[in-house]
Amino acid sequence: MVVKINENYLKLKSSYLFVEVARREREFIDNNPDADIIKMGIGDVTKPLVPSVIKAFKDAVDEMGNADTFMGYGPEQGYDFLAQAIAKDYEKYGVNLDTSEIFISDGSKCDTGNIQEIFGIDNKIAITDPVYTVYVDTNVMAGRTGDMKDGMYEGLTYLKCNSENGFIPQLPDEVVDIIYLCYPNNPTGTTLTKDQLKVFVDYAKENKAIILFDAAYEAFITEDNVPHSIYEIEGADEVAIEFKSFSKTAGFTGTRCAYTVVPKKLIAYDNDGNEVEVNPLWNRRQTTKFNGVSYPVQKAAEATLTPEGQKEIQEVLDYYMKNAKVIRDSLTDIGLEVYGGISSPYIWVKTPNDMDSWAFFDLLLNEANVIGTPGSGFGPSGEGYLRLTAFNTLENTKEAMDRISKLEF
Repeated sequence: MVVKINENYLKLKSSYLFVEVARREREFIDNNPDADIIKMGIGDVTKPLVPSVIKAFKDAVDEMGNADTFMGYGPEQGYDFLAQAIAKDYEKYGVNLDTSEIFISDGSKCDTGNIQEIFGIDNKIAITDPVYTVYVDTNVMAGRTGDMKDGMYEGLTYLKCNSENGFIPQLPDEVVDIIYLCYPNNPTGTTLTKDQLKVFVDYAKENKAIILFDAAYEAFITEDNVPHSIYEIEGADEVAIEFKSFSKTAGFTGTRCAYTVVPKKLIAYDNDGNEVEVNPLWNRRQTTKFNGVSYPVQKAAEATLTPEGQKEIQEVLDYYMKNAKVIRDSLTDIGLEVYGGISSPYIWVKTPNDMDSWAFFDLLLNEANVIGTPGSGFGPSGEGYLRLTAFNTLENTKEAMDRISKLEF
């Protein structure tokens, strides 16, 4: 007998996108140790945690050092004080949630990757293209796809999003069971209006499908008709799971806290066609495989939802969106096609002169010492684009745009 591996992993034909970006960065730095690199690739933030969050964090750490206030294992679903604060925050969008529908976690990346575990292997999956790679790779690992051909995995339904359709995904031509949507979108930075999102909610209701809605960037929304939650759409609580995060909103990329909303009304089906509530399944998965987010981190997350915390965080969001405007305006001024960056910290740039994505990445790295993320890494419809983020400092953002403006394309 020999140990056998999960052969679905062998279908993953290339390194995880950001691993490859990091590899090329390291290679360039090894060869150019004095280069001043400006990183605008991965979506990591640069502004520190705001004072309200730091105070709550420190106070909670002090509690952990006192026998009378020490906290051991907490509830795997998260402490009720944070769930209550999240539920109250949803009320400003006209959405009413029960705390039992809110599951605190250590990141939306984890949740969007793990959520597929509670669904059958034979479900038909639809993704937008380009797409956040975790949605695809975790379904490949689970065995829901065939091999990759021409940049697409057999068995997945790809909903093309590019300039030709205004980055608005069309409904799938075939009936699908699960649809991944991310808005404001990563990587394109584009948004859907309430009416555009309602089309997918209606489709899901009609076809008994489920939408997995990643709203990690909703705090950056500035447009009036763009929903902050899919539950602003009537009936969405019957067909959608929503993922939100403190990472980009409040600078928790290194602190780790997020949450997933699984409504009690959400129903899936067993092999005999019987209705099954989804909420208890996710609860079982989390209580079996996850031990919860630490108490100090959850207290820090709660502080982000206080009036003072919200005010401080909005100043940080405004800072990043100023960066986004600098990027949009600068690249537009030199004649590049630019998308996103209005209700999102991501800017999606059309490569000049039909250059492929990795060639444009290498040009910016080698000639301007600026790191972006090649669009082709997000799917075949991302070819010919590159993603930049607004999460660096304003000074670095201006410097990066100055360098790029001096390049000859």
